[in-house]
Amino acid sequence: MEPLKHECGVAMVRLLKPLEYYQEKYGTWMYGLNKLYLLMEKQHNRGQEGAGLACVKLQANPGEEYMFRERALGSGAITEIFAAVQSNFVDLDTKNLHDAEYAKKFLPFAGEIYMGHLRYSTTGKSGLQYVHPFLRRNNWRAKNLLLCGNFNMTNVDEIFDKITATGQHPRRYADTYIMLEQVGHRLDREVERLYQDSVSKGLSGMDITKDIEERIDLSNVLKTSCVDWDGGYVICGVTGSGESFAVRDPWGIRPAFWYQDDEVIVLASERPVIQTAMNVSSEKIHELGRGEAIIVSKDGRLRRERILPEKDNKACSFERIYFSRGSDIDIYKERKMLGRLLVPQVMEAIENDIENTVLSFIPNTAEVAYHGLTDGFEDYLNDLKIKKIEALEHRPDHDELKAVLSQRIRCEKVAIKDIKLRTFIAEGNSRNDLAAHVYDITYGSIVPGKDNLVIIDDSIVRGTTLKQSIIGILDRLSPKKIVIVSSSPQVRYPDYYGIDMASLEQFIAFRAAISLLIKRDMKDVIRKVYEKSVAQKNLPKEEIVNYVKEIYSHFTDEEISEEMALLLTPKGTKAEVKIVYQTLDNLHKACPDHPGDWYFSGDYPTPGGNRMVNRAFIDYIENSGILE
Repeated sequence: MEPLKHECGVAMVRLLKPLEYYQEKYGTWMYGLNKLYLLMEKQHNRGQEGAGLACVKLQANPGEEYMFRERALGSGAITEIFAAVQSNFVDLDTKNLHDAEYAKKFLPFAGEIYMGHLRYSTTGKSGLQYVHPFLRRNNWRAKNLLLCGNFNMTNVDEIFDKITATGQHPRRYADTYIMLEQVGHRLDREVERLYQDSVSKGLSGMDITKDIEERIDLSNVLKTSCVDWDGGYVICGVTGSGESFAVRDPWGIRPAFWYQDDEVIVLASERPVIQTAMNVSSEKIHELGRGEAIIVSKDGRLRRERILPEKDNKACSFERIYFSRGSDIDIYKERKMLGRLLVPQVMEAIENDIENTVLSFIPNTAEVAYHGLTDGFEDYLNDLKIKKIEALEHRPDHDELKAVLSQRIRCEKVAIKDIKLRTFIAEGNSRNDLAAHVYDITYGSIVPGKDNLVIIDDSIVRGTTLKQSIIGILDRLSPKKIVIVSSSPQVRYPDYYGIDMASLEQFIAFRAAISLLIKRDMKDVIRKVYEKSVAQKNLPKEEIVNYVKEIYSHFTDEEISEEMALLLTPKGTKAEVKIVYQTLDNLHKACPDHPGDWYFSGDYPTPGGNRMVNRAFIDYIENSGILE
């Protein structure tokens, strides 16, 4: 109900035919540009802060520009950057606009390689200078580098120290700039190695350039760069000479998919956007493997390369629950299963009173899980009907059968978000008052004082919107009980791999656990966890233990959920409020191929995650004054 900030999204298009081919077959040489637009727009859910695109021409002559870039800020950035690109073509006459040869020679963004990025800041750094793709310029075409990615590194300080020790001077202390310099430095070394080799063969002038560009091996560049990276990532790059790549972290934390036919190679963060943009079945789309890269040479040959040893599969489960588009068939099935698996817990919360219970959902992203929940309830009710009929000791007449079979699961649309309402007022009380009206309710949808109201959400992370608006709005319907259901488990730990949730105190689960420790006179547990955390503060990240787990270890999931309900129920609420969370076991049952669950379990896939949560807990204690 309070939207998580999304991750970044990437998209790449590599044309495998001359622009004239697309002009003749599709009526436009802008085929690649149009496909990039579709791939980016269909991933708009992954970035609302900014967007950028870049293009590389393969056949530019010396003195002609061959790399182009456009970036913009804001939720309308995709439209803005593509409008800026199209503005280069508006004054062309019809003949030149449809002349692919003219376009290749004279027009910007008329190239064979396109790369796009959607940004959502996860590190607090914003501004146009942080919008991808990043560009590293050089007079040698092969040394130019464009870079973008969906990632967050947990060891930026280590990488920074390493590259500055070799004499490099990154322009900013930010992971993308540092990675750009690191990859760029290794690209420089690769080009220089090939240069010496070309000279030793007796080549000179443009023959050296041609020889380098035909033999450059980006796998060497990636293997010597990625080995230092601790985090979840999909990094995409293009060189000025026309080589391109996409590489995925060895745990498979962040997702990427690619497709190839005889006309084009495309890559994106989500599978269904490729299905839609290219009109192909899911079976033709490949997932980029853990620690694997796809590398496309200047002449369009694609190869898959093992860059880093494959680690344990830690593919992000939150992708399946929340971030990725639900139009992916597997994600759709998984989200329905997440809802279905909640039936026993919800039945317990409503004390098996199906007859006087109404099911609904908030927000729209929870609708698929809601359908799974209602399917599960229908199955439960059908089994109940069978038992009732079987329990009859005589052959039932029409009215008796009708009484049993007419029982239905009651489903209503009880809340509708008012998208026109914007809480733009900064003053606290006024803002809170406006927030309480973001949703409209359907009056009369439940029986006052008699019905339970079950509302499913895909995740309850902070609980802010629940307390400020949702519970109060639902209480106006006068239900006997409000049951808020999360299709994901309790979010207890920050993510450090590309999702914007980096501090502990924002999590209602953490606040509930701390509240219980204080209520039960167990503050000594907090003190001991703090002391253990401080004691390992300066250890190598590989030796750090996530002691924050001990904050939760003294309570059951149900105890923490009950405390959350107390913390989030506004004063004056008449209905009883209960909160139900998905279990960790059921999450893995629903999403077996995406076992990454560190935000729920605290089991970080990389050493850097443990170091970051250790630092977050120290910061929380020292800033909150809770132990004073």
